[in-house]
Amino acid sequence: MVDGKTKILGVIGDPIEHTFSPAMHNAGLDALNLNYIYLPFHVKPDRLKDCIEGAKAIGIQGLNVTIPHKTNVMKHLDEIDQVASMIGAVNTIQFIHDKNNESSNQNNEINVTTKGFNTDGYGCVRAIEEKTSINNKKVTITGAGGAARAVAFQIANSGIDELSILNRNFSKANSLANDLRSNLSNAGIDISINSCEMVNLKKELGSSDIFIDTTPIGMYPNVNDKAIASADMLHEDLVVNDIVYTPIETSLIKETLKANAEVVYGYKMLLYQGIRSFEIWLGREAPVDVMEKALLGVLGI
Repeated sequence: MVDGKTKILGVIGDPIEHTFSPAMHNAGLDALNLNYIYLPFHVKPDRLKDCIEGAKAIGIQGLNVTIPHKTNVMKHLDEIDQVASMIGAVNTIQFIHDKNNESSNQNNEINVTTKGFNTDGYGCVRAIEEKTSINNKKVTITGAGGAARAVAFQIANSGIDELSILNRNFSKANSLANDLRSNLSNAGIDISINSCEMVNLKKELGSSDIFIDTTPIGMYPNVNDKAIASADMLHEDLVVNDIVYTPIETSLIKETLKANAEVVYGYKMLLYQGIRSFEIWLGREAPVDVMEKALLGVLGI
């Protein structure tokens, strides 16, 4: 029940009508009997600064950030987590309400500071780790956009041996690889890049342990798109993660099932990035099973 003590979490984006996050987070909050509510907020790009300042003023506790604000919101925050800074995008904002800060005045004013995080890569890695350890593995990623950056930075710092990045725009893949090399704690990782042509992809997948497709191929409404990789390019020991979650069974996932390879469904990344945000805001373990059930419900599964 919402009352005068209810605390607010939410998600900002433009558009925002498509978001599945409220169902997932509100189920988690209810399960823990917390007096919180999670709401979607439609924020236009030219009102982003006003949004953050307004959120501070009305006591919002935390926000998720979705398209198109993940990069631009960074300049309006007080602090950026190291991983988010390397990626160059924020999808989670923590509002820290400090009554005891020296800058607070004698009228008991609460000082509010903001810190940005990126939990997308964490969500992807945790989803894959349900199926296999990523230590000492070779990972191939297709795509070099924002999602690929988040995944690449997280997974490259998680104990893998080799990372192959394939993208239609070679220079973009090269830029991502150079950024990774400049920021990696694991200097021994082997990073290679190539254009995303069938012959290159087939070669890389043949020696890969994990394949992550971050491209929008097969995403609704283009559900009949040809899969980026066919069943004959995959092998049974390969773990395949398509981060697209609408539809659940993309063209790539269908090919993966034909090849008897291991499937990591895209909704799992959405789930676990949300789980990590939940834990950042509340400082406690999230009820994963409850939140997953709610997410699958709104996805119609």
